Amino acid sequence: MQNILWHQLGLPGRARKLGLDALHVPSYRRLIHSAPCPLVGTIHDLAPFHLSGKYDFMRSFYGKVVAKKLARRQDELIAVSHDTAGDIDAYFGIPQDRINVIHNGIDHERFRPANRDADQEEMARRCGLEKPFLLFVSRLEHPAKNHVRLIEAFEKFKAESGSDWELALGGGDWHGADVIREAAASSPVASSIRMLGFVPDDDLPALYRAAEGMVYPSLFEGFGLPPVEAMACGTPVISSTRGALKEVVADAALVVDPESPDDIATAITRLATEDGLAKALHTKGLANAARFRWDLTANKTAAVYAAAVAKGS
Repeated sequence: MQNILWHQLGLPGRARKLGLDALHVPSYRRLIHSAPCPLVGTIHDLAPFHLSGKYDFMRSFYGKVVAKKLARRQDELIAVSHDTAGDIDAYFGIPQDRINVIHNGIDHERFRPANRDADQEEMARRCGLEKPFLLFVSRLEHPAKNHVRLIEAFEKFKAESGSDWELALGGGDWHGADVIREAAASSPVASSIRMLGFVPDDDLPALYRAAEGMVYPSLFEGFGLPPVEAMACGTPVISSTRGALKEVVADAALVVDPESPDDIATAITRLATEDGLAKALHTKGLANAARFRWDLTANKTAAVYAAAVAKGS
């Protein structure tokens, strides 16, 4: 609440004192009601409308009701995907022709192919990942990120294939983390499930490159950076297509029904056994990831600022 009050009461005063030409708030839960300059807001997702139980009552009410009113007061709105723009139209009643769709970017200097053997040696030394492993990078959030079904799928894959592959779950605890940890600990293949905890940003590229594949079975995303980061590193990706993931991964991933452990297990088996599949996904993934660049994002965002200032002049 203190954070919200500062944005509504303190930030406009700072904007006046600084003589800002425009004020950009990149979070829809912190959009400003009014300020002495044009307002720009970014909406990353409208998850409260898609995932019951993701937030408590007050956060859900704010996201569904208050944020809707605040979004309508912005001079310019940015959505990070066409899917999110469609949600803004559907749930906030703001036509898509008033929304600027600007995809997120990634740092291609960091997320790129490199010496995979060296990265695997490094991950074996630092994380104990000495066997081939599948990777899921996401905060431990249940049920939204879908860890439990992924664990079920991994169990099925292990039982049917006899593979020595491991499943590495990288991410800090969030709502429902205890459910995920219990599912991993009680799994018949618990010894092959590695809980990495929070992964520092600097370590992500090497971790992606060391993996046999990145699995991303999320039930909803307004964008979904990890699959793109993995693709940029040359790592094959298995992904849900819920929310914006369908436009983000395009045709460069093995796509799965995230509510079907059987479907996820089949995709893992294909990746592990099908000749040429990993190489094909590597090539497609690199091409797809090249679409997402921060310089493009910055240039398009600057144009939105100019449009907002023009409206206020």
